[in-house]
Amino acid sequence: MSIRIVRLGTPRAPGEGLRIGTVRRPPRGVPKTEFASQNWYDVWYPNLAPSAETMKLGQDAETPAQWNAFMRKYKAEMAEADASRSLDLLAALSHTAALAVGCYCEDESRCHRSLLRGLLAERGADIAA
Repeated sequence: MSIRIVRLGTPRAPGEGLRIGTVRRPPRGVPKTEFASQNWYDVWYPNLAPSAETMKLGQDAETPAQWNAFMRKYKAEMAEADASRSLDLLAALSHTAALAVGCYCEDESRCHRSLLRGLLAERGADIAA
């Protein structure tokens, strides 16, 4: 089994498993009953989303220095006890269950999703290609 890092709202991969939305807010204009059927997520888990302040840093980042400031702040948030335990849990589950985590951003390289990939890999998660 493994964990996939995905863009929410995209078609699911075969065998993807449970899709977890690591976003601050649910998708706008989508009824809650349709989140899963429209490939957004099965479970909303904002605990691994950047805080509103940190998310703004990432969205406004135009230079490498600004992006690095976002990365440092997000990683500091993920080092806090609750987030760290959540990452440990997902990494452990990746060895026995198929699941996916994701957010809405189009470009993973400029999104917390890329950092989640690294944080989960550091914890020994089985990351799907």
